[in-house]
Amino acid sequence: MSVIKNETYKMTTREHHTKATGSAFDTTRLGKNGSLVRAGAHTMSSSPVAESAFGSSRQFRRGTAKRPSPLVKGAGSGGTVNRAAVTARAAAAEGKQEERGPPKANAFKRRPNPPNSELRRFYERGDLPLNIDHSGVKSKLQWKVEISKLDYHHYLPIFMDGLRENEEPYRFIAEQGVYDLLQRGHGSKVLPVIPQLIIPLKNALNTRDKKVLVRVFKIIQALVTCGDLIGEALVPYYRQLLPVFNIFKSKNVSIGDNIDYSQQKRENLGELIEETLQKLEETGGEDAFINIKYMIPTYE
Repeated sequence: MSVIKNETYKMTTREHHTKATGSAFDTTRLGKNGSLVRAGAHTMSSSPVAESAFGSSRQFRRGTAKRPSPLVKGAGSGGTVNRAAVTARAAAAEGKQEERGPPKANAFKRRPNPPNSELRRFYERGDLPLNIDHSGVKSKLQWKVEISKLDYHHYLPIFMDGLRENEEPYRFIAEQGVYDLLQRGHGSKVLPVIPQLIIPLKNALNTRDKKVLVRVFKIIQALVTCGDLIGEALVPYYRQLLPVFNIFKSKNVSIGDNIDYSQQKRENLGELIEETLQKLEETGGEDAFINIKYMIPTYE
């Protein structure tokens, strides 16, 4: 006769990070006040403002400027350089620059990218008609319905908003989902949705994250080439999209005669931006170049 041991088990409930979805797989974490920072939000600098930077606060005195002394024969250095004097002047100038120098602009610094995209919310609720197929060498999306029957006005902005995700599987779902919708769908279904795609693309670009930027630039190239008139439909929205292009346009890798392995993966920001701008000009019609030139003066 077997004896059953009395064991006590402590049952605990899984903690939900958000009350909106109520999913056990929810990884969205809220901030201190129960809200998240807006994606790509700009934070004001806390450095003190130098009053000397404004002309109205500057004070000048007459007669205090030193006039250059005239050259006198025999008083020169004969072409030689006084190393001690040069070092002293450089040290003094460096000290003054450290004291009076303006704060860094942090133009290339990554901005907040909270995990609150629409794609994450819809996927955790199970509202997306797809599954991830891991049977092959590479993962792919297995759609439960035909892509041509989907409502692009509803689903394409959701997948575009997920392009700023860096966490798996949201990153893969967003990127592969956009490619599937653009490649298998018709350009006539994508064209009416262009105005709804601007804000998700702008939020992804404003994060200024290198991985997100590379992803978005490739998506824009696929977007303008998936159908006719899509490139022309993007021209009125260049002012929302191209400022980040202008910031990172000069971010090229200078490696001399070494091998750039990122070239094969198309991860060089400078070259990728130049390639994307050329695609925008080719598909944007006759007004594309002048609008690109207005936002990016160095583009040729």
